[in-house]
Amino acid sequence: LFDRGPNSALETTPIIAQLVEELNLKNEFVYANKEGNKRYILRDGELHALPMSPPAFIKTKLFSGKAKLRLMKEPFIGRSTDGYYQSIAEFVTRRLGVEFLDYAINPFVAGVYAGNPEDLSIKSAFPKLYALEEDYGGLIVGTIRSIRKRKKRKEKSKQSARMLSFKDGMQVLPKAIADALGNRVKLNANVVSIRKTGEGKLGVTYKDDGQTLTVLTDVVLSTVPAYKAAELFNDFDDKFKNHCADIYYPPVLVIYLAYNKKDIGRPLDGSGFLVPSKEGKSFLGAIWSSVIFSNRSDEDSAAFTLFVGGSRDPGFVDDNEEAVVKRVGDEFEEIMKINGKPVYTSTRFWKKAIPQYKLGYVEHENYFDHFEKENKGIIISGNFRGGISVGDCIKNAELVVQKIKNLQ
Repeated sequence: LFDRGPNSALETTPIIAQLVEELNLKNEFVYANKEGNKRYILRDGELHALPMSPPAFIKTKLFSGKAKLRLMKEPFIGRSTDGYYQSIAEFVTRRLGVEFLDYAINPFVAGVYAGNPEDLSIKSAFPKLYALEEDYGGLIVGTIRSIRKRKKRKEKSKQSARMLSFKDGMQVLPKAIADALGNRVKLNANVVSIRKTGEGKLGVTYKDDGQTLTVLTDVVLSTVPAYKAAELFNDFDDKFKNHCADIYYPPVLVIYLAYNKKDIGRPLDGSGFLVPSKEGKSFLGAIWSSVIFSNRSDEDSAAFTLFVGGSRDPGFVDDNEEAVVKRVGDEFEEIMKINGKPVYTSTRFWKKAIPQYKLGYVEHENYFDHFEKENKGIIISGNFRGGISVGDCIKNAELVVQKIKNLQ
């Protein structure tokens, strides 16, 4: 069983459990196996467990002794004067050092955003990390203090939150939401445009079964990608289109592989691994799908999900897909010490995958806030606002509901 979209979610907020209960999905709900808590990073061709405790950090070979000593300086480094116009790379290098950037943050950013830390805004892409420095003066002190606050709010950090899914994959959640809404949702209707009318209403024009129809409404909620929103709101000012067009979505190829367990030479004792750009490999990382959730394969095989491209290597699209799959498969088999060919292979190509919260992204965020105020009844949402993860989208949905209530 492979997820063709998000492979899991993190239980960072009680809203997720609340939604699962409201949809009567408790019997379908599954947490990741305990092995899923262990994550690996590739360095010098070998997999190293990401240290999750101070003793593990001291013992790990993932970072040199020099890098570990450099990390101890972090509490004594002052706040930046650059404010939110800092890239993730600038922020991390200043606070934690170059090696920590190269072998922790670089692969992490590739795993989350399929992005480069040199390109992304620390404030927009990782606002909680940015806030630790702003609110507490540093990351280590800030982490300790923020843990106490999260406990009071009954929230968890993404590092400590449990990974979750459903027995039949993540598709269960949107399908249950659709079933609960019933015929209140019109499917397979191609929205052509959204405009203001003379009656103070919003007109949504769409095509359905060969007909072009328009519905008048007081509220329009858009959750389409930014590049699609630019098309739908074409009748509004050019600034909206320009801001949407400036949001980059890099291409990503997802490769799904399954092997016989007897052919795999290393222990399957984690959630997978991420690949730093310095390793020079053709892929960003691999999820050990059937280790995280046992029902993703039978007892004799193991299922894996690999990611290629992103902002690190958008040029892969110029290569033959079969050649890319072969090259990535060979590299993966070498790392995993696999002596045998896959028993299953498939792919999913995303021409425009994940929105990149690039340096200066706060200007987009401020503009969309301004746009909503200037155009009452229009709400712009989606994963290019407020976070890209499933958990972020669920939390943002609750905020959207409040916005709609405030309009009434």
